[in-house]
Amino acid sequence: MTTHGGHEPVFCTIVPPHVLDRLARHDDPALAEPARRTLERDAYERTHRRLTTVTGVPAAAPRPVGAESGRPHRTIHDARHRTDLPGRKVRAEGEAPGKDATVDRAYSGLGATFELYLKAYGRDSIDGSGLPLVATVHYDRDYDNAFWNGEQMVFGDGDGEVFLDFTIPVDVIGHELTHGVTQYSANLAYFGQSGALNESVSDVFGSLIKQYALGQTVAEADWLIGAGLLAPRVTGTALRSLKAPGTAYDDDVLGKDPQPATMDGYVHTGSDNGGVHINSGIPNHAFYLVANALGGHAWERAGQIWYDVLTGGELQEDALFTDFASLTVKAARARYGDGEESDAVGKAWEQVGVRAL
Repeated sequence: MTTHGGHEPVFCTIVPPHVLDRLARHDDPALAEPARRTLERDAYERTHRRLTTVTGVPAAAPRPVGAESGRPHRTIHDARHRTDLPGRKVRAEGEAPGKDATVDRAYSGLGATFELYLKAYGRDSIDGSGLPLVATVHYDRDYDNAFWNGEQMVFGDGDGEVFLDFTIPVDVIGHELTHGVTQYSANLAYFGQSGALNESVSDVFGSLIKQYALGQTVAEADWLIGAGLLAPRVTGTALRSLKAPGTAYDDDVLGKDPQPATMDGYVHTGSDNGGVHINSGIPNHAFYLVANALGGHAWERAGQIWYDVLTGGELQEDALFTDFASLTVKAARARYGDGEESDAVGKAWEQVGVRAL
């Protein structure tokens, strides 16, 4: 068992490097230049995060004095198209919406994430202890990404050609903040299969946050990550699909969604930290199959099982897919006994080609 005492933060982006790499090589400067600048900025932020980890991560800000337990404490900042973080504070907790829709979407998305974790799982903010939620919008110019840097959320406005404003999909906000939940719980290493699990957990709970906010059942949900993010010229619906990995986009500029749905398509690569954004399609699809088999609201039984594994203390930082699968079967039995829940979990992993020991 691991205690996960390090809480080592990592730099996690919503748009995979392989997507930006392809865009950066395009002949059209309107597509290539924003992608190149985004890759350069991401490389800087990733290095900065690595150096910060080595020299010592700043202590997380405590819940402000007088702030109530079980209520969010959100602060939104405006970078004004620069890169200094966090930027100018433009909206604090409890303040009314303003004229900037991006600011208000970020504020609402932080709230939707807080609410799902509190109402469904009894977790007070992403660290479980009321951590203030900080976000910066209008980061850089034509910045084609959103990221969690271990301390806060950051959103680009997109280039308008391929990507729109990154605050539009609430599941993107939920995805990135869930990297914080993982940071404060299982602390999954961001490489190979453990990194793909890290990404998958963020996709799973990002989707659940949207479903919870909309009151959707399994059948009503679209199971997409980033719906509404792609510009009209792009042939695609989102960045990823949990229901059908590999089908989110098929575009002459972006290429085809490379995510596999089963281990038969597992991608062995040295890029993207061992394909963390690609092979996450396999555990993503396993979760969808569990949720679909159980029906109803996915954040209830299926989500509860995944949450129990993420926060239960038995998930090792270097976990493989088989480790995670085995723990989900164990968690289903522990919470629900031998019944349809554990059967659904076991069958789902079998369908995607992962053996639950």
